[in-house]
Amino acid sequence: MSTSAKTVLTVQTTVNAPVEKAWDSFTNPDHIIKWNQASPDWHCPWSKNDLRAGGAFSTRMEAKDGSFGFDFGGIYDAVDKNKYIEYTMGDGRKVTVTFTTEGEASKVLETFEAEDTNPIEMQQGGWQSIMDSYKNYSEAL
Repeated sequence: MSTSAKTVLTVQTTVNAPVEKAWDSFTNPDHIIKWNQASPDWHCPWSKNDLRAGGAFSTRMEAKDGSFGFDFGGIYDAVDKNKYIEYTMGDGRKVTVTFTTEGEASKVLETFEAEDTNPIEMQQGGWQSIMDSYKNYSEAL
């Protein structure tokens, strides 16, 4: 077993919306369930979010055909409304999300520690697909 530092991956998008709208669609469970999937054959049946330092979140992700599913969750380490989120996933990996205003748009940058089970490219692609789904959903609101 390696004791080296974890690989940190980054995904990002620019949402053509004010940062308050981008933040709300990223953090509100009513919105999360509508965009939190990496492909059209997956869905997010429910999401719970206690958005504060020390608060917990949990989201269910499932294949629409019922063949596979999992809960994704963790505990918030820091929350600065409309600017920054830091959390620790259930398996101990760290994630940060920053929101910055770029003119009329909002840049959302997410960094996460890679896990050891799936290939790096698969993790990067999956998280970016979810970020792209978030962007498309947020801009359609």
